[in-house]
Amino acid sequence: MRIGMGYDVHRLSAGRKLIMGGVEIPYEKGLLGHSDADVLVHAVMDALLGAAALGDIGKHFPDTDPAYEGISSITLLEHVGRLLDENGYVIENIDATIIAQRPKMRPYIEEMCKNIASALNIELEQVNVKATTEEGLGFTGSGEGISSHAVCAIERYTNYASVDMTPGRSDCAGCCSRREKEV
Repeated sequence: MRIGMGYDVHRLSAGRKLIMGGVEIPYEKGLLGHSDADVLVHAVMDALLGAAALGDIGKHFPDTDPAYEGISSITLLEHVGRLLDENGYVIENIDATIIAQRPKMRPYIEEMCKNIASALNIELEQVNVKATTEEGLGFTGSGEGISSHAVCAIERYTNYASVDMTPGRSDCAGCCSRREKEV
């Protein structure tokens, strides 16, 4: 099993849409960035890429490339999912936290989870998103920006058992009975 961690932060700015987890959230400000600046999805992508040792989002989607200007981060997440697949990885789970004083994220979290799971072709139960404030402290607490942390676990296809490990099966090679004796 491989573990990845991702972090992203963007400044809040007037005249931008606030996109979080692929959901447009009504608010007077949005996040400033080259793409749609979806900090949640950016943190998830960096966690997945890091776990697979495939670099980071800056390597794959540089903010100097006009092709990514204003692009949906969900579209980029779909690309990351294909990269994992091409490199023989499956996603075990994703756990992410949004740090924002305002607006309240709770009403949108279920849709965020659905968007992330759909983009990665994984089950909804494999994605957890939560939100917290910083009690008015720091740049997120003062409303200057929003940040997100994400952690994921991935596994190589080759690490899955290729035989039925049920105790008593002839192809089990005795591993289960040895484990039972040790317990």
